[in-house]
Parts: sequence; C-alpha cells; structure tokens
Amino acid sequence: MNANDLLTVHFPRLRAGQKSALDKLGIATIRDLLYHFPTRYENAGPTGTISGVSHGDDVTLYGTIRNPKTRKAWKSRRPIAEALLEDSSDTIKMMWFNQPYIVKSLHDGMLVKVTGRVAGNDAKIYLANPEINRTPVRAEDVHDNLFANATEKSEQTLYPVYQESKGISSLWMYHAVKKCIASGVHEQIVDAIPKKILTRYHLPKLATSLIWIHMPRTLKDSASARKRFSFEEVFTIQLMMARRRQTKACQKALPVTVDREALASFVSSFPFKPTRAQARAINTIVDDFEKPRPMMRLLEGDVGSGKTAIAAATSYLVATSRPPERKSGTLQVAYLCPTEILAKQHFETFIAFFKDHPIQIGLITGSGCRKFPSKISREKSTHISRAQFQKWVANGEIPIVIGTHSLVQKSLSFKTLAYAIIDEQHRFGKVHRQELARKDGLTPHLLSMTATPIPRTLALTIYGDLDLTLVDQMPLGRKPVITKVLGPEKREEAYARVRKELEKGRQAYVICPRIDEPDPNKELSLQAKSVKAEAVRLEKYVFKNTSIGILHGKMKPAEKEESMKKFENGETQILVATSVVEVGVNVPNATVMLIEGAERFGLAQLHQLRGRVIRSSNQAYCFVLPESYGPTTRERLSALTKAKNGFELAEYDLSIRGSGELYGKRQWGISDVAMEALRNIKLVEAARTEADALIEKDPGLSKHSALASLAHSRESDLHGE
Repeated sequence: MNANDLLTVHFPRLRAGQKSALDKLGIATIRDLLYHFPTRYENAGPTGTISGVSHGDDVTLYGTIRNPKTRKAWKSRRPIAEALLEDSSDTIKMMWFNQPYIVKSLHDGMLVKVTGRVAGNDAKIYLANPEINRTPVRAEDVHDNLFANATEKSEQTLYPVYQESKGISSLWMYHAVKKCIASGVHEQIVDAIPKKILTRYHLPKLATSLIWIHMPRTLKDSASARKRFSFEEVFTIQLMMARRRQTKACQKALPVTVDREALASFVSSFPFKPTRAQARAINTIVDDFEKPRPMMRLLEGDVGSGKTAIAAATSYLVATSRPPERKSGTLQVAYLCPTEILAKQHFETFIAFFKDHPIQIGLITGSGCRKFPSKISREKSTHISRAQFQKWVANGEIPIVIGTHSLVQKSLSFKTLAYAIIDEQHRFGKVHRQELARKDGLTPHLLSMTATPIPRTLALTIYGDLDLTLVDQMPLGRKPVITKVLGPEKREEAYARVRKELEKGRQAYVICPRIDEPDPNKELSLQAKSVKAEAVRLEKYVFKNTSIGILHGKMKPAEKEESMKKFENGETQILVATSVVEVGVNVPNATVMLIEGAERFGLAQLHQLRGRVIRSSNQAYCFVLPESYGPTTRERLSALTKAKNGFELAEYDLSIRGSGELYGKRQWGISDVAMEALRNIKLVEAARTEADALIEKDPGLSKHSALASLAHSRESDLHGE
C-alpha cells in the first residue's frame, strides 16, 4: 500500500455514494485519508448495541428513531422531548429536558447516531440529553466486513469522531483509517519537517503523530499530535510568506508623485473630519508610495470605520500622478470588490468624494459599465458600452476603475496600473492579485482591506506577506449598537423595538439563513427560517400595513438593484434578506436588525451583519435570535454583547473556542487543527522564525523537496486558490 494510491485501490467495495462523499471531503488518496483528522474524541466505543448498555455508560449508538413526541413533567410541568431509539437488539428511551424543539428535528424511521450517558437505574434506563446526529451510514453498513471487528477489545480509550458527509459516516472513517495504519502505510510517508526543528520544539515524528491523532490512548497523546500538525501547517504557510517577502523586496513599483499639500486639500473636502486612525492610515500608505518597492498592506477596520475614505484619499494621489517620462495622462487605480452591490456603492461613494475634482471614475460589473462624470451633467454618471469602457481604460483615460471580477478579465487591460485595492481580501485568491499585476516587470502597490475581525496570530500567518494597519476608531458621533441575544420566548421584545423604530421613520433588516423553505421531510438542521416564507409571515401576522422587501443571492442583478433602491429610498420599510447584506450594503436610516437562526452564523459574520445598522449617529439595535438556546449557544453568542469591537471579538472568540465557527478551512483555507494553533502566539512566531531562517539558507527549498511539495499544496489551499 502506498500513501499516494487512490483509496479505491484498497477499498474496492466503495459504493458510488461513498466515492462522492469522499470527493466532497477532499479525500482521494490514502494520504488524504490519514490527514483527515478527527474533530473530537469520545470515551464511548466506536459503536455498540442497545442491549449491551448499562447505567452510567458513555455510549455511541446507531439506530432508528421511533415515536418522537413532547410532554410535560408531572410535577414541575417542565417540557420534555422524548423518543425511542431502536436497533436490532433492543430499544431505549431518550429524553431531553427543557428542549421541546428537539422533536422538530426528528421523525419516525430516521437513522441516527446518538452519543450520550445512560441515566436512570438498572431497572429503567434511558439516555439523558444525548447528542443526536442524522447519519449518512446505512443500517446494513454496520454489518459490512469493514466493521467486522468493531466491537473487539482494544487498548484504545478514546475514539475519534470525524466530519461526515452524506454517504460516509464517522464510523466508516474510523475503521478505514485503522485498516491503513495496520498496514504500516503511515510509516512510508516522508516527514517534511526537519529533525532539528522537531527536536527543538519537542514535536513527535510524523508516523507517531498519525497514530496518536487517530487512535490516542490519552488526551495528552492527541494533544501532542495536534500540536505537531498545527506547527506543520503554520510552518509551511510561513515558508510561503517568507518566499513572497523575499520576492517583494526585489520588485519595483511605478513612482507615485506625493503632493501632501494637494492631498490635505482633497481630504478637507470630505463631508466629515477624518479620525486619527484614518489620518494615520493615510500617512502610512503615502509613506509606502515614496518607496521604490511596491506596497503590500492589509487595512483592517470594523464596518463603518471609514476604510473607503482612506482608499479614496490615497487613490487621489495616484490618479493625479504622471507616468514616468510622460507629459500627459495619469497613473491608474483598480478597486476590486467581491459583490456587484458593493462595487456600485463604492462607485457612488467615490463620486461623492471626487465630484469637485476633474478625475474620471469607471465602474465595471457583470451587468454593465458606467463612467463619471457624464458629458451631459458633471454631477452624474452615464452608461457606456463595454467595448468603449475597455478602450478608455486601455488608453489610460479612466484613472480610477471600480468593479467586480470583471476587473481581472483578460479583455480589460490597464495602461499604467499603479495601485490595486482589494476589498475583503479573503474572498479573492492569489490568482486575482496576480492578474492585477503589470506585465512589464513593475508591480502595483497593493492595499487589501477587510472588516472581518482577524486575530493577530491569524494576520501573522495568512497575511504574513502584508504589512498590517489597524483602523481602530469609529467616526465621531457613532453610538455602539445595543445588542441583545433573545431566546424564542422573548421574540416579541425584538418586534416591539422594530415597531418603535418604524414609527420614528427608520427602517429594519431581518436576516434569515435560507432563501427557500426546506423539504419538510429533512432534519431540523436544514429547517431554518427562509427569506421568502418569513417575509410573507411578517407582512401577514407581525408587521401589518408595512412595506416589506426581500434580497437574496438567487435574484437577478436587476432584481437586487431594484430591491436595494427601494430600501435605500425608503419605499421599503423592512428588508428580509440572507447574509448577502453582510458586505457593503449602506442604508444610514436602517437602525434595527433581527438575525434569525443566529447560531448558524459565525461570530465574524454576525459582527459584520450588525455593522449594517451603525451607519449614522442614531442609536442602533441588533437582536440575535437563535432557534435553539442551549448553554453552548448562549455562551458563544454572549461574546457579541461583551466585545467592544471586532478586534476584541476576534481574540475573545479564538480564546474560548479555538477555530470554532469564526474561522476555518472554508473561509481562510486553513484546517481546524492549524486554527487551534493560532491561540498560541509563541508557536506562530516560532514557525515564522524557522521559516525565515530556512528560506534565507535555501530560497528554493531545493534541499528540502518534501517540504517544498507540502508548501506548494498548502499554497493551493490557502484562500481556495
């Protein structure tokens, strides 16, 4: 067995559904399987039968749900959800106290995996508040040859729980990994981390780490293995960043003419006085413009902190600079936005900033092109054809170009691109940044901006090639959003505040996790409130005689634009939307937000959504409405009410939950095991130091081929590249 062999070679009995599930999990080879780490461990065995459980046992059982229902306790009248779990050997009752909503997630005949403790007494036992998951394993799979030894005695005391996908269960994963390790294939994988580094930081070798992370005897074993793999991933990312920093030092940029007097005059025309943080950020960027190498800077600031104004001020300097050895024309700016809504908003904002200055601004999106100022009216923009727009950009006649992915298409070329601004950097890959680079050996200055809260350790890791600037002040007069986390029984409090704000002439957002109603035959995990159904319900029963609009990602661009215009103009009082409003929607008159199914969103996303109602000096409100309100949800969401800003929230969330739901592979391209390492600043700094030292001695990693291969694979993963 070879670690690079396809799984199908050694597991020929894989069904089509299992192959598809493995593909979704990114598992194609034996090595991929071994690097698919458990998400947690359980004291209970990998599987068991109901007839074999006893009072006090911690168990993991597979079975079928029967007769789910709710009732009230005889004396206390507490609500109780209950159901029977049935397998081939027996049945056992399950009970959840004060959680009647659990029943909504269950239906008769549903196959589940249940984990929990057996309570009661020897005469009458039951599972108390068990964790229950709909499982993709089929009933007959438990008797598959792969699981023939599932109940054999083992020295192992902890059992892994893996991320599942429809077609593949955690149980299947466990025995597949066990089979691979029994074959010794884990010992054939070359350890990419140099032995000296392993010794220096007391890290186990690769073969040992693979056993300890999948089949630990103690939590100490698994912790040592996770530390090793955390270091491995952070170290390889730092190697990439060290190489980028080395390359950056050799690059040249187009010289920007820095006229600080003209810049001060431009900034003084803003309808507000910049904060100290904004002024500091502008000066830092201008200082970078005066250096011969290209700037590579990350600008991090909360929603509403004024990052767009910083982008406009620095763009002014570039758009008024002459290209080298030319008496006409100017340098150009490209402003890349993740959504069409945000691109159009920034276009309008730039028009407001530049209306008294003779600088042309262009907008290019999938639905068309515009140019400011119009020949008919210098106060307005005008539609132009895509061909004409491309010609003017190629000739250098439009100095500032704002757009979506259309900016990086081959059909659009810049004459003298000197400054690239990327909004919400993590939504774009390195390919997009490279496509904005010039082809003549000169590299544009790069300003990446984000409102996503990023802990310092994460910034040092995934943005290790960028210099960091924080905009840690909000504009004067902005009041903190009053945030409340309300259980289902207190929902009316949120509705009452919405009514009060509407009476004042304000507007409101209602955020839902879904667009359409789910299949009623599916589990509760999919039965979140939907935009379409909630808009109808609110209009019919809660906010009668109120104008309610909707906004979601499946709408056509023209429909989105019309919906947003109505909300911006005040024609729509309540906008029911998905998280599509997370980035860029700016309606100062909206002062209250309700977030349904809040436990389904990461804290960073909740924070950004909340930022939509802090666009004016009016007091704003955010009501966080989880569907389930257990202790874990309550603790996690309470962070929103405690943290004063996004930076504090990021550090707080990372400290209490590790990677949790704020970060992870989907958003950053970093695995959960590496995200856990980011709580340890010393480990991140050590990885950075070792990477710098290694790249200095071996820039191309020619003497470390296994490490070079690993670093290359990490580079393709990072940001989904």
